[in-house]
Amino acid sequence: MIDSKLLLADLQKQVTLLETDLAEQLTALPEAASLLRDEHTAERKARRTAAEWPSWRDAQLTQIAVAWVLGTVFLRWSEDNGLIEPVLSGPGDRLAAAEDAQLAHYRRHPEHNDGDWLAEQFEVLKSTDAGRLLFDEAHNPMYWVPISHDAAKALVAFWRSSGPDGLLRSFVDDSWDTRFLGDLYQDLSEDAKKRYALLQTPRFIERFILDRTLTPAIDEFGLDGLRLIDPACGSGHFLLGAFGRLVEAWRSESPRLDTYELVRRALASVHGVDTNPFAVAIARFRLLVAAIKEAGVTTLTEAAGHAWRPIVGCTDSLLPLARQESFELVDDMSGHRARWEDVHEFVAERLLNDASYHVVVGNPPYISVKDPHQRDKYRDLYKEVCSGKYTLAVPFVQRIFELARRPSDDRLGAGYTGQITSNAFMKREFGKKLIEDYLPTVTLNYVVDASGAYIPGHGTPTVILIGRRSAPGRQDSVRTVLGVRGEPSQLEDPAKGLVWSAIESQVECPEAYAKPSLKKYRPIAARNEDKKVFSGLL
Repeated sequence: MIDSKLLLADLQKQVTLLETDLAEQLTALPEAASLLRDEHTAERKARRTAAEWPSWRDAQLTQIAVAWVLGTVFLRWSEDNGLIEPVLSGPGDRLAAAEDAQLAHYRRHPEHNDGDWLAEQFEVLKSTDAGRLLFDEAHNPMYWVPISHDAAKALVAFWRSSGPDGLLRSFVDDSWDTRFLGDLYQDLSEDAKKRYALLQTPRFIERFILDRTLTPAIDEFGLDGLRLIDPACGSGHFLLGAFGRLVEAWRSESPRLDTYELVRRALASVHGVDTNPFAVAIARFRLLVAAIKEAGVTTLTEAAGHAWRPIVGCTDSLLPLARQESFELVDDMSGHRARWEDVHEFVAERLLNDASYHVVVGNPPYISVKDPHQRDKYRDLYKEVCSGKYTLAVPFVQRIFELARRPSDDRLGAGYTGQITSNAFMKREFGKKLIEDYLPTVTLNYVVDASGAYIPGHGTPTVILIGRRSAPGRQDSVRTVLGVRGEPSQLEDPAKGLVWSAIESQVECPEAYAKPSLKKYRPIAARNEDKKVFSGLL
């Protein structure tokens, strides 16, 4: 299996080289520059961005460079794990097979260069259901600007060169674990990571939240028609975790169910949305690979025709659904639809419909909105919670509850919600409206201080909120779980850290921690002074 740290360092260098090449290509190719300029002009006109052309352009070129590099990673992963025939590289005889295939291509197409050949190899993967999701021209920035012949030649040579150990890089993994692909995307560009607030959810946090949202939802609502969404899904960590649980639940409930049908039902229950088109493409690919693995399929060609369609769309989930449905009409409410946004293609699945989900989970972005147009739009849409210099964590708290179903007349309860988010709203003035005006209207079951726990990649102190979209009753309680001092050092396994272990112990065995600060609290709405649950938590 690949050494992720060494691979990341090598690929970051490739991204930097491609950023320089793409800037030169933009000067040499007027049609590519025109495409980007038109998109920038449209976003400015619709007040989707206030960024000037140079800044906006450079951000897009970074995305494009990352897409080209990751495109080759997906090729290598697919061929090493036998999903496609060797096309790019690989240890042993596979490298020679790939080189022979390239020479045969040039005999058929003597006018082609390495860039043309590399593009055709992407078509090999694109011809499969999983590859089509990844190399969809509407979502993958790779198609916006081509790299030069020399850059393509260097990229191919990189994959055919030996690593520090003298061996070719190998992605062979019998478990087909694609999690590293999402993590790799997150870390390839520091600029993109900050701009898009890319931050993946560790497995132990994902498990903690799904244990208290998806598991009870299955018990209460059943599997048939169950709906879960992550409205800021990134490359799909929560989605993959939920899919795996749903497969096992269906297998336990209906052991005679056809495997392909079992996978289809589990996929139909898992929905995701993200504003980043390439993150969406990765999430779709990962879900489909997981489906193929569960069904016992061994190649992408063999998986064709089973109509497995991951329900993951690209848009800004903080904007109203009416905007997604207005395709031609553009008004102040709907705004500009970027050409890679596609939530309207999932109308039948009711993707992003308010009050329609049994489970809503997420690790939303915590950043402050620097673009003044976006900041004003969100403030106008989320007047109940946004004030001052708010962070995106604030409107996402409300949005996550809004997506959850309300209690119904059929005696079924409200939707479950779980999120790990920045705790800044609990300590700063901009969180006052959220705490005093909005949170008293919903039920909070757990407020877990995770600020002291070691969570890889998280530099922002966090809190985990578990709740339901229902007005709190007089007998409801909020379980507050206080963190302890931070870990003395970084941990190899953060899930086994002293802080996180103490948090899980407090949640599982609250009686053992029956100190005043850890006892059950009545809901915030019950008594005004109960707001101290939040203000005094840290």
